[in-house]
Amino acid sequence: MKLPTITTAVATTAAVTLLCSAVSANADQRIATFDLGSLDTLDALGLSEQVVGVPKASLPTYLDQYAEETYTDIGGLRSPDMDAISESEPSLILYTGRQGDWETELGEIAPLLNTSLQGDDYLAAFDANVRELASRLGADSDAEEALEILHAEIESQREALSNAPRTLVVTHNGGNLMLNQHPVVHEVLEIDALEMPDSVTSEKRGERTFTPLSADAISEINPDVVLVVDRSAAIGDEPADADALTQALSDAGAEKAQVVMLTPALWYLSGGGLQSLRLQIEEVSSALNTTAN
Repeated sequence: MKLPTITTAVATTAAVTLLCSAVSANADQRIATFDLGSLDTLDALGLSEQVVGVPKASLPTYLDQYAEETYTDIGGLRSPDMDAISESEPSLILYTGRQGDWETELGEIAPLLNTSLQGDDYLAAFDANVRELASRLGADSDAEEALEILHAEIESQREALSNAPRTLVVTHNGGNLMLNQHPVVHEVLEIDALEMPDSVTSEKRGERTFTPLSADAISEINPDVVLVVDRSAAIGDEPADADALTQALSDAGAEKAQVVMLTPALWYLSGGGLQSLRLQIEEVSSALNTTAN
């Protein structure tokens, strides 16, 4: 089974940026953003000059230009630096649920916009976020053109992946694996989520539900491909050992399962932006294309 890949990340990112480079930016907006997906959308729309502050320690490599001194370091995703944010004099602060505990304090510095992707329809929430950001900066027409191109690409990839291998997405955290029903894989690309056997049970921790997966459980699920989102690696902890995981799955009877490590920061810290969604689509397509041969 041969699955075509989409164009390279560099090419697609450059295409979006060039497409939107003629935006007439609103010079009145000064944006501090904790949401890396929104940051990459602003970057793709040619609005980087409106960005004044970012969480530098969490930047994925495709946004490493924002580590320059031009931009204020506003702290960690779960440890905002209020003094630094205030000194950057933003007119708008973009945040997500990770910064929810500091909502009141952040709101005392500047108006807030919660850019979390909410609701049951991932693409609808994604589109709404892109349009909301664009409308605040006078980039509506450029955003619509970028979304049109992106949606056409998504449709193309859905068709190309219609006979994709049996795919399981897991999150690695501190040596443990958990089921990850990632919307980019299962909603955007419409790759079937695999049925969980009776031996797999979920756990409630506060308001969140987790589904631990052992090597034996994964063997019972019987995937062809295991895509791994490595939370530990993304936050600077001990990364997953792909070879050890492959061996553990083989020992449990899942010899055919091919382990693919996804880019940690892209999948755990970023996402939800014009560039990151393209990059995620590309990684999944490339992974399934490679393992299908």
